[in-house]
Amino acid sequence: MTTRDEALSGIRSYFDSGDFIQDLARLVSYPTESQDPERKPELKRYLVEEMQPLLGALGCETELFENADPRGGPILLGTRIEDPALKTVLTYGHGDVIRAQTQDWRAGLSPFELVVEGNRAYGRGTADNKGQHLVNLAALKTVLKARGRLGFNLKVVIETSEETGSAGLAEFFRAQKHRLAADVLIASDGPRIQADRPTLFMGSRGAINFELAVRCREGAHHSGNWGGLLKDPATRLAHAIASIVDPRGQIKVPEWRPTSLTPAVRDAIADCPLGNREPPIDIDWGELDLTPAERVFGWNSFAVLAMKSGVPEAPVNAISGHAAATCQLRYVVGTDPDDILSALRRHLDAHGFADVAITPADRVFFKATRLDPDHPWVRRVAASITATTGRPPVIQPNLAGSLPNDSFTDILGLPTVWVPHSYPGCSQHAPNEHVLLDACLSALELMTGLFWDLGDPAPAP
Repeated sequence: MTTRDEALSGIRSYFDSGDFIQDLARLVSYPTESQDPERKPELKRYLVEEMQPLLGALGCETELFENADPRGGPILLGTRIEDPALKTVLTYGHGDVIRAQTQDWRAGLSPFELVVEGNRAYGRGTADNKGQHLVNLAALKTVLKARGRLGFNLKVVIETSEETGSAGLAEFFRAQKHRLAADVLIASDGPRIQADRPTLFMGSRGAINFELAVRCREGAHHSGNWGGLLKDPATRLAHAIASIVDPRGQIKVPEWRPTSLTPAVRDAIADCPLGNREPPIDIDWGELDLTPAERVFGWNSFAVLAMKSGVPEAPVNAISGHAAATCQLRYVVGTDPDDILSALRRHLDAHGFADVAITPADRVFFKATRLDPDHPWVRRVAASITATTGRPPVIQPNLAGSLPNDSFTDILGLPTVWVPHSYPGCSQHAPNEHVLLDACLSALELMTGLFWDLGDPAPAP
């Protein structure tokens, strides 16, 4: 009878043979930029040519669904039912990637061609998310080959619209809720807390983007003839933003200050070391009374993503007629998502900025979610990872970024455990995106061990 150690040996052979790199190179070669409408055919091609064969090798019946939302790409569902009496694991990945930004990659690198340099494998999607769901599917295949069965039922969702807010995913989940019924979601996205520290997180911060704009008049007017007579929209906008956060970024909108940073959550966050990061953390930025880890995992953050007045590339001596800023609030559980913009409206009005317009972004982001770090499924996954790696994983209450976890928790009613395989310096959403190969090997091992353990006949939570 094949043992757990033999399964782990099998996944190491897959990596050492170069097959993992070969598979990853093939997945990266698909230019699946969901933010570019012209790339939409690539989204379907990725699912049909790569994901369906991979799921078929796992003994999954697959079905490709066109997205009911015209903004979104197709969704692939794979199902393997070994025994209705067994537990069912749902896993997830997204085949779309952020814009390539081809011109900004350094010499010798190209977004859709995998390049290996030492411990790094460069390419768009290596970290987010092709490399991560490849790791999980390869681990599942290894367990199935070694044992002849998984020992649990498997359902797989691969979507192609995550980078545009997972358009249509919630509607798909509502329509296919009975087919997606499971006991737990175990999936991978985002970074580990540190490259060498396996990590679990059970939710994510939510995000909402919006524009703030001051429109005073049409056109610009000579600053000599009109200076002191015309309101400067950029100045008005700057002071409006200054009413939202103080000089160190502390949030001043009362409803944006969350209520969920309890002693239990603080204790969990205390075990989430941020380590040395590049760029280094600005210790004097953010909420004064919180630790850096509490600021990113347990609190809300406001950012100005872009700001413009006049023509910055060719400024002239004129008072602009309007100014605008694209802003974002990342928020944790304990913030009412339905009151975020209305609370901002009340705040700006109360501070004399009724002339500042608020426009929600077209892109829909995800709501904040969080599962109890002591949940039985968290303990079970953590125990397996500890058995494989010899050290317990870091357990984050939630990811600092955002992902569509609310669709799994709110629609499907699932406990969710995410096991990320990337690291903070991976250049996700930036030029030169990459994964660390030693972290990939670690991820392949711990996921193989986890899927082996989930098929063990020991009682499930």
